[in-house]
Amino acid sequence: MTVRMRPVLAALPAYVPGRNVPGSIKLASNETAYGPLPHVLDRITAAAAEANRYPDTNSSELLRALSQRFDIGVEHLVVGCGSVSLCQQLVQATAGHGDEVIFGWRSFEAYPIITAVAGAQAVQVPLREQVYDLPALAAAVTDRTRLIFVCNPNNPTGTAVPGVELTEFLDQVPSDVLVVLDEAYREFVTDEKVQDGTGLLERYPNLMVLRTFSKAYGLAGLRIGYGLAADPAVAMAVRQTQVPFAVTHVAQAAALASLEPEAGQQLADRVAEVVAERSRVTSALRSAGYQLPDSEANFVWLAEGPPEQGGVDATAFGAGCEARGLIVRAFAGSGVRITIGTAAENDKFLAAAMELRGSPAG
Repeated sequence: MTVRMRPVLAALPAYVPGRNVPGSIKLASNETAYGPLPHVLDRITAAAAEANRYPDTNSSELLRALSQRFDIGVEHLVVGCGSVSLCQQLVQATAGHGDEVIFGWRSFEAYPIITAVAGAQAVQVPLREQVYDLPALAAAVTDRTRLIFVCNPNNPTGTAVPGVELTEFLDQVPSDVLVVLDEAYREFVTDEKVQDGTGLLERYPNLMVLRTFSKAYGLAGLRIGYGLAADPAVAMAVRQTQVPFAVTHVAQAAALASLEPEAGQQLADRVAEVVAERSRVTSALRSAGYQLPDSEANFVWLAEGPPEQGGVDATAFGAGCEARGLIVRAFAGSGVRITIGTAAENDKFLAAAMELRGSPAG
């Protein structure tokens, strides 16, 4: 007799991480090309010496630092094992069997997985021109809707909705439906029309904003993110669904160091370099005949489509890049996401993209 598992597991979509291939350049996982800041590495080393002790399960010191940074009470804040863990906790806290969770598609791959695990129903609303279609999301709300994810900028397309559209959308969402604004790539946003979600918390009591230390701060391997909830009751619900000691002492120490004043200019310089490279890569690809949307993240997106219209065969393009020593993230039938790396890595990718241009078979 085999052990009985939940039937939902049989149809559960698998999360597909970017692959590591020895000897190849990895541009598949939206990681920064740079490690933690130097003084952050020192704190990581010091914290590792205390690994025999359990971490502060409440991340109290980090919560105080975030409270000061955002000028918001600690009761509105939560820290989690990466923002994806907070996404999962939010679904668990709001939705169960028969409930609905809405999000754009294609978007972050974890959304349908964590929704299915909770026993809720995922409602996927197609993007419009590679951007979240907020009017369509609002129209999809029913009396079964419990949570809406808005990934802004969106992963994997890099596109972002402007603040005017976002507030119009929030005005339409019923007050008892939680809206989670997933801003994992906020640090890379340069378009002034894209609203910083934290500035909307006072206006919308059903809003929560998620951020992460994985991307711009270079702490993806340590797994730490945080959320700001307009309603303290939402933050409390997230804490109730968290596994004890989920956020390690090392991760908390690294995040604290990353928020210190001396990190500010160094981080800004790194982000500026990524943004400049993003612009250069985008321009070069467009000059070669590729069509791609403006990105506000640390990656660019090539949509599936006929080569004569600037599109790609995602699977073939990904295979062609891999044959040239580059690992990108191909979504079969949808497109290819390419992380912005160092200038040298980006040069190698652009050389491969030029060779692959107009060659469906790669």
